[in-house]
Amino acid sequence: MESFIKFTNQSQGRDRIFRTTQYACALSKYLLRNNSARKGLVLKLQSLESNMSSGRKLFRLGNTVNSIDAAKRTLKLSDPVLRLCLTVANLNRACYFICDNLLWASNVGLVHGIDKERWSLNASRCYFLFLVMNLTRDVYVITQIMVQRTREREFRQKMDLHLNDNPDVATVIVPQLDAFLFLLIESLKSQPSVAIDTIKNICDLFIPLDRLGMYQSNPGVVGFCGLISSLLGIVSVLHPGLKMKP
Repeated sequence: MESFIKFTNQSQGRDRIFRTTQYACALSKYLLRNNSARKGLVLKLQSLESNMSSGRKLFRLGNTVNSIDAAKRTLKLSDPVLRLCLTVANLNRACYFICDNLLWASNVGLVHGIDKERWSLNASRCYFLFLVMNLTRDVYVITQIMVQRTREREFRQKMDLHLNDNPDVATVIVPQLDAFLFLLIESLKSQPSVAIDTIKNICDLFIPLDRLGMYQSNPGVVGFCGLISSLLGIVSVLHPGLKMKP
C-alpha cells in the first residue's frame, strides 16, 4: 500500500496511470469496433481516451525544462557513445514537449492560428528520434554486457554446456547463431533493467512510425504496444532498481 501511495503521489506515476488507461481504451475501442451492441461503450471509451490524453498533456507542461536539464547532465558522461545518444535523445524529448505544449495551448484556446497537423507531425518526428537514440543506447549497453559475459570463465562453461546439451539445435541452426542467442538472452537476464527499457522503447516506436506513415499498422497494434510500454513504465517507477541508468 505504501508503494502505491508513493507511486500515485508522483507526477510521473500519475502520468503512467493516465497513459495506461489511454492505451487500454484505444485497444478496447479497436477490439469492439465491429460490435454494434457496444457502440455506446465504444463512445465512452473514446471520450475517456481523449480525457486521459488531455490530462497527460497538462502533466507534461514542465517536462521541457526537465529534459534540457537532463541533457546538461548527460553532456558530462565519460562514455562518448552514451553521451551522444542520451544528449541527443534528451534534446529531442525537449523539442517534443515544446510541440506538445503548443498543441495543448492551442486546444484550450491560449494560442490561435497554428497549423495543428504540422506541429503534431513535428512532435512525432522528435519522439521518433528520441526513441531511436534510446534504442541505440540500449543496443550499445547490451553489446557491452555481452562482451563482459564472454570474458567470464563461469559463463563460457555454461554456454559450452548448453551447446553440448542441445546438439540437434546446433545442427539445424548455425551454431554461432545459437551461441549468440544464448549469450543475448543470458545477458538480458542478468540486467533486467536493460531488457525492460529495450522492450519499452521497441513498443513505443510503433506509435510515431504509424503516425508518420513510415510503418502503417492499425489502432489495435498501437494501442497494444502503448499499453505494454505503459505497464513496463509503471513497473520501472514502482521499482527504481529496474529503471535503466544512466
